Amino acid sequence: MKVVTAEEMRDIDKRTIEDYGIPGLVLMERAGLSVALKVKELFEKKKVIVLAGGGNNGGDGIVAARNLFNWGWNVKVLLLSEEQRLSPDCLAQFRIARKMGVHIEPRDTLNAGDLHGAIVIDAVIGTGLKKPVKPPISELIRALNKSDAPVIAVDIPSGISSDNGGVLGDAVLADCTVTFGLPKVGHMLPPGNKHSGRLFIEDIGFPKELLVSDALGVYALEKHDAGALLPERQADSYKGDFGHVLVVAGSRGKTGAALMTARACLRSGAGMVTLGVPETLSGIFQGRITEEMVLPLPDTGKGILSDKAYSPLADFLDRKADVLATGPGLTSGPTVVRLIKRLVETITVPMVLDADALNAISGGTGVFKRAKSPVVLTPHLGEMARLLADNSRKTGPPPVSSDLLHTIKSDKLGIARSFAKKHGVYLVLKGAPSVIAEPEGEVCINTTGNPGMATAGAGDVLTGMIAAMLSQGLQPFDASVFGVYLHGSAGDAAASAKGVYSLVASDIIEHIPSALSALRCKEY
Repeated sequence: MKVVTAEEMRDIDKRTIEDYGIPGLVLMERAGLSVALKVKELFEKKKVIVLAGGGNNGGDGIVAARNLFNWGWNVKVLLLSEEQRLSPDCLAQFRIARKMGVHIEPRDTLNAGDLHGAIVIDAVIGTGLKKPVKPPISELIRALNKSDAPVIAVDIPSGISSDNGGVLGDAVLADCTVTFGLPKVGHMLPPGNKHSGRLFIEDIGFPKELLVSDALGVYALEKHDAGALLPERQADSYKGDFGHVLVVAGSRGKTGAALMTARACLRSGAGMVTLGVPETLSGIFQGRITEEMVLPLPDTGKGILSDKAYSPLADFLDRKADVLATGPGLTSGPTVVRLIKRLVETITVPMVLDADALNAISGGTGVFKRAKSPVVLTPHLGEMARLLADNSRKTGPPPVSSDLLHTIKSDKLGIARSFAKKHGVYLVLKGAPSVIAEPEGEVCINTTGNPGMATAGAGDVLTGMIAAMLSQGLQPFDASVFGVYLHGSAGDAAASAKGVYSLVASDIIEHIPSALSALRCKEY
């Protein structure tokens, strides 16, 4: 399903009216009716307060008010704009509603009497907001948020940016939102997703070809789309058909990260997995694995890979492995930094870089332009900040700036898209929700996952899952998108069984089989 910005939605609206000849008033009629029907579906008949601004969003709200009034509901519209300042379509709806006897008051304040026992329809601003909300509207929003009245937002909660989900001054906290045609980016990203509540997407007559256009570069993966990405398995398959992943990970005190990455990789369908580990720790790994294989690699004697690890790694990747996954638990010492950069520059199989492999690249992202194969990066916010930072110290990962972290949080989609395009990589910017970007500018916003997945090792599991999808033949963007979706689905299944407070990363691995089965129901 496509996801749009305010500008893209305006273009769809404009083309619908100008190119297809569907009048704006017709779209407004259908939008307002869909809101009224949703109110009728969700609530028993009672008092409704419609907060209507002067633009087309306000017109949608007035249409909803008129329909509810016709159905016998107790309806009052508070008109927050002077009549002479209403948009043409909003003015037309205002005049119709007034002739039909709908109670309309020109007022931009709320009092306790208004809200007592009422359902509130927020039709104040809509998707076109660019500047912070100011008094008296901001004061009205604060009064509404302090009440216990259920709120249905029209298109998007007033005060939320459609483009990034940010709060512009003050924003309505809605219980649910009825939007039209397609979801907006602001519905999907925090804090806009919280302010939107339950999201209902209604068809009001936009031409289908405009809603599925390739020109719309952001989408959210749905269950049926995810199922279509999962490769079929033929009856005569053998393990070699599903690839061999080399997981280079782990150091003294961080063996668990490597083990979880490898186990998640196998559980997600990779045919074979080999763990490349510091040779002084190989005995620990041999005692804890069953299906995986172990490749001991030269280390510094302290459980950290040395420069000498490059040659056996390069040989193994050239002769046996189809995918490299590296980073979890490596540490970021100087030998690891040199090793990771050299691997990126020379190997010819797809690679997934996470955790300490990302820290090793920090301050030297120019290496991606020299890569000879597709590179998938899976940073969390802190690792993303290090990748973006100027590492003038040249030793160790650069410090994480709180200002930079805030910038990334407030524009996850833009940051991910820009970085992927600039460096020619596939970027999975982890968080709630995760955002996946590819070098041509397409972006996917993930729709699965839960707060219980904010736990140590969850990222290591994701690294293994994406590597497994690459090994089974998915293209890098599809592998990243599907891996993130499946990771969240397995996390959701784990949360149902364990609860969000007790969930640990190994629970996610445990529930990969059920998550896969839910996507592909064919039995063997």
